[in-house]
Amino acid sequence: MKYQIGDKIVVLHSDEEGMVVDIINDKMVMIEVRGVKFPAYMDQIDFPYFKMFSQKTIVPKKKIFVDDIRKEKTAPKKKVADGVFLSFMPVFDKDIFDDDVVEKLRIYLVNHNEEAYHFDYNLFFAGENNFQLKNNIGGLSEFYLHDVSFEDMSDNPRFDVEFSLQNENKKKALFYETSLKVKAKQLFNKIEETQAKNEPTFSYELFLTYPDRVDAEKVDLTMLGNAGYRVYDAKHLRTHLPPARSVIDLHIEKLTDSWKHLSNFEIMTIQLNEFEKYYELAVAHHQPTLIVIHGVGEGKLRDEIHEILRLKNEVKSFVNQFHPLYGFGATEIYFK
Repeated sequence: MKYQIGDKIVVLHSDEEGMVVDIINDKMVMIEVRGVKFPAYMDQIDFPYFKMFSQKTIVPKKKIFVDDIRKEKTAPKKKVADGVFLSFMPVFDKDIFDDDVVEKLRIYLVNHNEEAYHFDYNLFFAGENNFQLKNNIGGLSEFYLHDVSFEDMSDNPRFDVEFSLQNENKKKALFYETSLKVKAKQLFNKIEETQAKNEPTFSYELFLTYPDRVDAEKVDLTMLGNAGYRVYDAKHLRTHLPPARSVIDLHIEKLTDSWKHLSNFEIMTIQLNEFEKYYELAVAHHQPTLIVIHGVGEGKLRDEIHEILRLKNEVKSFVNQFHPLYGFGATEIYFK
Protein backbone atom coordinates (compact mmCIF):
# COMPACT_ATOMS: atom_id res chain seq x y z
CA MET A 1 0.00 0.00 0.00
CA LYS A 2 1.50 3.34 -1.07
CA TYR A 3 -0.16 5.37 1.70
CA GLN A 4 -0.52 4.68 5.40
CA ILE A 5 -2.65 6.24 8.12
CA GLY A 6 -0.98 9.42 9.32
CA ASP A 7 0.81 10.19 6.03
CA LYS A 8 0.78 13.84 5.04
CA ILE A 9 -0.61 14.43 1.54
CA VAL A 10 -1.48 17.20 -0.91
CA VAL A 11 -4.70 17.29 -2.97
CA LEU A 12 -3.62 17.68 -6.59
CA HIS A 13 -6.58 19.67 -7.99
CA SER A 14 -6.77 22.18 -5.10
CA ASP A 15 -3.13 22.16 -3.90
CA GLU A 16 -4.37 21.80 -0.29
CA GLU A 17 -2.42 19.81 2.28
CA GLY A 18 -4.03 17.20 4.49
CA MET A 19 -3.55 13.82 6.14
CA VAL A 20 -4.59 10.20 5.51
CA VAL A 21 -6.93 9.14 8.33
CA ASP A 22 -8.21 5.79 7.03
CA ILE A 23 -7.61 3.21 4.27
CA ILE A 24 -10.83 2.41 2.38
CA ASN A 25 -9.51 -0.05 -0.23
CA ASP A 26 -6.56 -0.48 -2.58
CA LYS A 27 -7.70 2.52 -4.65
CA MET A 28 -9.23 4.96 -2.15
CA VAL A 29 -8.30 6.51 1.20
CA MET A 30 -10.11 8.79 3.66
CA ILE A 31 -8.32 12.15 4.02
CA GLU A 32 -8.76 15.15 6.29
CA VAL A 33 -8.21 18.68 4.95
CA ARG A 34 -8.72 21.69 7.23
CA GLY A 35 -10.86 19.62 9.62
CA VAL A 36 -13.06 18.12 6.88
CA LYS A 37 -12.89 14.37 6.16
CA PHE A 38 -13.74 12.99 2.71
CA PRO A 39 -12.74 10.03 0.49
CA ALA A 40 -10.26 10.46 -2.35
CA TYR A 41 -8.77 8.25 -5.04
CA MET A 42 -5.03 7.65 -4.64
CA ASP A 43 -4.30 9.18 -8.05
CA GLN A 44 -5.92 12.44 -6.85
CA ILE A 45 -3.38 12.94 -4.06
CA ASP A 46 0.41 12.85 -3.69
CA PHE A 47 3.07 13.22 -1.03
CA PRO A 48 3.92 16.85 -0.23
CA TYR A 49 7.63 16.05 -0.43
CA PHE A 50 7.47 15.67 -4.24
CA LYS A 51 5.43 18.89 -4.55
CA MET A 52 7.84 20.72 -2.28
CA PHE A 53 10.91 19.79 -4.27
CA SER A 54 9.58 19.36 -7.80
CA GLN A 55 7.06 22.18 -8.36
CA LYS A 56 8.15 24.78 -10.87
CA THR A 57 8.95 28.29 -9.72
CA ILE A 58 6.78 30.87 -11.47
CA VAL A 59 9.01 33.39 -13.24
CA PRO A 60 7.50 36.63 -14.57
CA LYS A 61 7.49 36.89 -18.33
CA LYS A 62 10.15 39.09 -19.81
CA LYS A 63 9.69 41.23 -22.88
CA ILE A 64 11.80 40.05 -25.81
CA PHE A 65 12.77 42.47 -28.54
CA VAL A 66 13.48 41.48 -32.13
CA ASP A 67 17.20 42.13 -31.71
CA ASP A 68 17.31 39.69 -28.78
CA ILE A 69 15.93 36.70 -30.70
CA ARG A 70 18.53 33.99 -31.18
CA LYS A 71 19.39 33.37 -34.79
CA GLU A 72 20.04 29.63 -34.39
CA LYS A 73 18.17 26.95 -32.51
CA THR A 74 20.13 24.74 -30.22
CA ALA A 75 19.70 21.02 -30.78
CA PRO A 76 17.44 19.40 -28.18
CA LYS A 77 19.21 17.31 -25.60
CA LYS A 78 18.81 13.59 -26.08
CA LYS A 79 17.79 11.70 -22.96
CA VAL A 80 20.56 9.28 -21.97
CA ALA A 81 19.84 6.17 -19.90
CA ASP A 82 21.85 6.39 -16.70
CA GLY A 83 21.10 3.26 -14.71
CA VAL A 84 18.89 1.70 -12.04
CA PHE A 85 18.89 2.99 -8.48
CA LEU A 86 17.54 2.26 -5.01
CA SER A 87 16.13 5.56 -3.75
CA PHE A 88 15.40 6.52 -0.12
CA MET A 89 12.97 9.25 0.94
CA PRO A 90 13.29 10.30 4.62
CA VAL A 91 9.87 10.88 6.24
CA PHE A 92 10.18 13.37 9.10
CA ASP A 93 8.18 13.80 12.29
CA LYS A 94 8.40 16.05 15.35
CA ASP A 95 9.93 14.95 18.64
CA ILE A 96 8.93 16.24 22.10
CA PHE A 97 11.14 19.30 21.53
CA ASP A 98 9.39 20.05 18.22
CA ASP A 99 12.56 19.20 16.27
CA ASP A 100 12.47 17.37 12.94
CA VAL A 101 13.52 13.73 13.27
CA VAL A 102 13.49 10.92 10.69
CA GLU A 103 10.67 8.53 11.48
CA LYS A 104 11.05 6.12 8.55
CA LEU A 105 12.52 5.74 5.08
CA ARG A 106 10.29 5.28 2.03
CA ILE A 107 12.12 3.07 -0.47
CA TYR A 108 11.71 3.21 -4.26
CA LEU A 109 13.23 1.28 -7.14
CA VAL A 110 14.06 3.86 -9.84
CA ASN A 111 14.69 2.81 -13.45
CA HIS A 112 16.33 5.45 -15.64
CA ASN A 113 16.92 2.94 -18.44
CA GLU A 114 14.49 2.36 -21.30
CA GLU A 115 14.42 -1.41 -20.68
CA ALA A 116 11.68 -2.96 -18.55
CA TYR A 117 12.73 -5.51 -15.91
CA HIS A 118 11.37 -8.27 -13.72
CA PHE A 119 12.85 -7.91 -10.22
CA ASP A 120 13.09 -9.99 -7.04
CA TYR A 121 13.77 -7.67 -4.08
CA ASN A 122 14.88 -8.91 -0.65
CA LEU A 123 15.78 -6.98 2.52
CA PHE A 124 17.96 -8.70 5.12
CA PHE A 125 18.66 -7.62 8.70
CA ALA A 126 21.62 -9.35 10.40
CA GLY A 127 21.49 -12.08 7.73
CA GLU A 128 17.75 -12.81 8.15
CA ASN A 129 15.21 -12.11 5.40
CA ASN A 130 12.84 -9.37 6.58
CA PHE A 131 10.96 -8.47 3.39
CA GLN A 132 10.58 -9.91 -0.13
CA LEU A 133 8.80 -8.55 -3.20
CA LYS A 134 8.65 -9.79 -6.80
CA ASN A 135 7.24 -7.53 -9.50
CA ASN A 136 7.99 -5.63 -12.71
CA ILE A 137 9.25 -2.10 -13.36
CA GLY A 138 8.81 -0.32 -16.67
CA GLY A 139 11.40 1.72 -18.52
CA LEU A 140 12.01 5.28 -17.30
CA SER A 141 9.79 4.78 -14.25
CA GLU A 142 9.89 4.25 -10.50
CA PHE A 143 8.31 1.61 -8.21
CA TYR A 144 7.40 2.07 -4.54
CA LEU A 145 8.75 -0.92 -2.56
CA HIS A 146 7.93 -0.36 1.14
CA ASP A 147 8.71 1.69 4.25
CA VAL A 148 11.47 0.85 6.73
CA SER A 149 11.62 2.18 10.27
CA PHE A 150 14.62 4.46 10.71
CA GLU A 151 15.59 2.62 13.91
CA ASP A 152 15.84 -0.68 11.98
CA MET A 153 18.45 0.80 9.63
CA SER A 154 21.08 0.36 12.36
CA ASP A 155 20.73 -3.46 12.14
CA ASN A 156 23.16 -3.97 9.22
CA PRO A 157 20.58 -3.92 6.39
CA ARG A 158 21.40 -5.61 3.09
CA PHE A 159 19.32 -5.02 -0.02
CA ASP A 160 19.48 -7.81 -2.63
CA VAL A 161 17.83 -7.38 -6.03
CA GLU A 162 17.83 -9.85 -8.92
CA PHE A 163 16.87 -8.44 -12.32
CA SER A 164 15.88 -10.05 -15.62
CA LEU A 165 14.59 -8.53 -18.84
CA GLN A 166 10.84 -8.47 -19.44
CA ASN A 167 11.52 -8.75 -23.18
CA GLU A 168 14.07 -11.52 -23.53
CA ASN A 169 17.15 -10.64 -25.55
CA LYS A 170 19.47 -13.46 -26.64
CA LYS A 171 22.42 -11.09 -26.49
CA LYS A 172 21.72 -10.16 -22.86
CA ALA A 173 22.28 -12.12 -19.64
CA LEU A 174 19.43 -14.27 -18.32
CA PHE A 175 19.58 -12.45 -14.98
CA TYR A 176 21.66 -9.93 -13.07
CA GLU A 177 21.99 -9.94 -9.29
CA THR A 178 23.23 -7.02 -7.20
CA SER A 179 23.54 -6.31 -3.49
CA LEU A 180 23.70 -3.10 -1.45
CA LYS A 181 24.87 -2.74 2.16
CA VAL A 182 24.08 0.51 3.96
CA LYS A 183 26.13 1.43 7.02
CA ALA A 184 24.60 3.62 9.74
CA LYS A 185 27.27 6.34 9.49
CA GLN A 186 26.92 6.57 5.71
CA LEU A 187 23.14 6.78 6.10
CA PHE A 188 23.37 9.70 8.53
CA ASN A 189 25.74 11.52 6.15
CA LYS A 190 23.37 10.96 3.22
CA ILE A 191 20.41 12.38 5.15
CA GLU A 192 22.43 15.42 6.19
CA GLU A 193 23.45 15.98 2.56
CA THR A 194 19.85 15.84 1.32
CA GLN A 195 18.79 18.36 3.97
CA ALA A 196 21.68 20.67 3.10
CA LYS A 197 20.87 20.45 -0.64
CA ASN A 198 17.12 20.74 0.02
CA GLU A 199 16.46 17.50 -1.87
CA PRO A 200 13.70 14.98 -1.08
CA THR A 201 15.65 11.75 -1.70
CA PHE A 202 19.08 10.18 -1.95
CA SER A 203 19.96 7.18 -4.12
CA TYR A 204 22.45 4.34 -4.57
CA GLU A 205 23.26 3.00 -8.04
CA LEU A 206 22.50 -0.71 -8.48
CA PHE A 207 23.80 -0.96 -12.05
CA LEU A 208 24.36 1.29 -15.05
CA THR A 209 23.61 -1.03 -17.99
CA TYR A 210 22.14 -4.53 -18.04
CA PRO A 211 25.01 -6.97 -18.79
CA ASP A 212 25.51 -8.88 -22.03
CA ARG A 213 25.25 -12.65 -22.19
CA VAL A 214 28.58 -14.41 -21.68
CA ASP A 215 29.57 -17.16 -24.09
CA ALA A 216 29.77 -20.25 -21.90
CA GLU A 217 32.54 -21.76 -24.07
CA LYS A 218 34.88 -18.90 -23.23
CA VAL A 219 34.82 -19.76 -19.53
CA ASP A 220 34.37 -23.53 -19.71
CA LEU A 221 37.48 -24.77 -17.89
CA THR A 222 36.00 -28.11 -16.85
CA MET A 223 39.07 -30.16 -17.75
CA LEU A 224 41.44 -28.00 -15.74
CA GLY A 225 38.89 -27.77 -12.93
CA ASN A 226 38.64 -31.55 -12.71
CA ALA A 227 42.43 -31.68 -12.54
CA GLY A 228 42.43 -29.49 -9.45
CA TYR A 229 43.40 -26.17 -11.05
CA ARG A 230 41.76 -22.78 -10.78
CA VAL A 231 42.44 -20.81 -13.93
CA TYR A 232 41.45 -17.14 -14.07
CA ASP A 233 42.40 -14.30 -16.37
CA ALA A 234 42.89 -11.75 -13.61
CA LYS A 235 42.87 -8.80 -16.00
CA HIS A 236 39.42 -9.60 -17.39
CA LEU A 237 38.00 -11.70 -14.56
CA ARG A 238 34.82 -9.72 -13.81
CA THR A 239 34.20 -9.08 -17.52
CA HIS A 240 34.09 -12.71 -18.62
CA LEU A 241 32.55 -14.36 -15.58
CA PRO A 242 28.80 -14.99 -15.68
CA PRO A 243 26.69 -13.38 -12.89
CA ALA A 244 26.73 -14.97 -9.45
CA ARG A 245 23.65 -15.99 -7.45
CA SER A 246 22.88 -15.51 -3.78
CA VAL A 247 20.67 -18.64 -3.72
CA ILE A 248 21.24 -21.88 -5.66
CA ASP A 249 18.80 -24.79 -5.77
CA LEU A 250 20.48 -28.21 -6.14
CA HIS A 251 17.33 -30.31 -6.55
CA ILE A 252 18.13 -32.45 -9.57
CA GLU A 253 14.88 -31.57 -11.39
CA LYS A 254 16.07 -27.93 -11.33
CA LEU A 255 19.36 -28.85 -12.99
CA THR A 256 18.35 -31.23 -15.79
CA ASP A 257 15.18 -32.49 -17.45
CA SER A 258 16.49 -36.00 -18.11
CA TRP A 259 17.47 -37.32 -14.70
CA LYS A 260 15.15 -40.29 -14.03
CA HIS A 261 17.52 -42.77 -15.69
CA LEU A 262 20.56 -41.53 -13.72
CA SER A 263 22.10 -43.40 -10.81
CA ASN A 264 22.42 -41.83 -7.36
CA PHE A 265 26.14 -41.31 -7.95
CA GLU A 266 25.53 -39.53 -11.27
CA ILE A 267 22.86 -37.30 -9.69
CA MET A 268 25.11 -36.28 -6.83
CA THR A 269 28.00 -35.59 -9.24
CA ILE A 270 25.81 -33.15 -11.19
CA GLN A 271 24.65 -31.48 -7.97
CA LEU A 272 28.18 -31.08 -6.57
CA ASN A 273 29.48 -29.69 -9.88
CA GLU A 274 26.69 -27.10 -9.83
CA PHE A 275 27.52 -26.23 -6.22
CA GLU A 276 31.24 -25.78 -7.03
CA LYS A 277 30.38 -23.59 -10.02
CA TYR A 278 28.30 -21.10 -8.06
CA TYR A 279 30.57 -21.27 -5.03
CA GLU A 280 33.51 -20.11 -7.18
CA LEU A 281 31.36 -17.39 -8.78
CA ALA A 282 30.28 -16.15 -5.34
CA VAL A 283 33.94 -15.90 -4.27
CA ALA A 284 34.98 -14.19 -7.52
CA HIS A 285 32.17 -11.62 -7.20
CA HIS A 286 32.99 -11.01 -3.49
CA GLN A 287 29.54 -12.04 -2.27
CA PRO A 288 29.04 -11.82 1.52
CA THR A 289 26.82 -14.93 1.67
CA LEU A 290 25.53 -17.85 -0.40
CA ILE A 291 22.46 -20.00 0.35
CA VAL A 292 22.61 -23.59 -0.96
CA ILE A 293 19.27 -25.45 -1.15
CA HIS A 294 20.06 -29.16 -0.85
CA GLY A 295 16.79 -30.48 0.56
CA VAL A 296 16.36 -32.71 3.61
CA GLY A 297 16.09 -36.33 2.43
CA GLU A 298 18.71 -38.64 3.92
CA GLY A 299 21.19 -35.78 4.25
CA LYS A 300 23.89 -37.25 1.97
CA LEU A 301 24.13 -34.19 -0.29
CA ARG A 302 24.13 -31.87 2.73
CA ASP A 303 26.93 -33.85 4.40
CA GLU A 304 29.04 -33.83 1.20
CA ILE A 305 28.66 -30.06 0.88
CA HIS A 306 29.55 -29.51 4.55
CA GLU A 307 32.70 -31.63 4.16
CA ILE A 308 33.74 -29.51 1.15
CA LEU A 309 33.05 -26.26 3.01
CA ARG A 310 35.27 -27.28 5.94
CA LEU A 311 38.22 -27.32 3.54
CA LYS A 312 37.48 -23.96 1.87
CA ASN A 313 39.74 -21.11 2.99
CA GLU A 314 37.25 -18.46 1.87
CA VAL A 315 34.51 -19.70 4.25
CA LYS A 316 34.12 -17.82 7.53
CA SER A 317 31.26 -20.03 8.76
CA PHE A 318 28.22 -21.97 7.57
CA VAL A 319 24.99 -23.03 9.24
CA ASN A 320 22.14 -25.43 8.51
CA GLN A 321 19.28 -24.11 10.66
CA PHE A 322 15.58 -23.49 10.11
CA HIS A 323 14.97 -20.92 7.38
CA PRO A 324 11.51 -19.33 6.88
CA LEU A 325 11.69 -20.00 3.13
CA TYR A 326 13.56 -23.34 2.96
CA GLY A 327 13.03 -25.01 6.35
CA PHE A 328 16.00 -27.22 7.26
CA GLY A 329 16.74 -27.94 3.60
CA ALA A 330 19.34 -25.18 3.05
CA THR A 331 22.81 -24.20 4.27
CA GLU A 332 23.83 -20.54 4.47
CA ILE A 333 27.54 -19.82 3.84
CA TYR A 334 29.26 -16.68 5.19
CA PHE A 335 32.46 -15.63 3.44
CA LYS A 336 35.49 -13.91 4.99
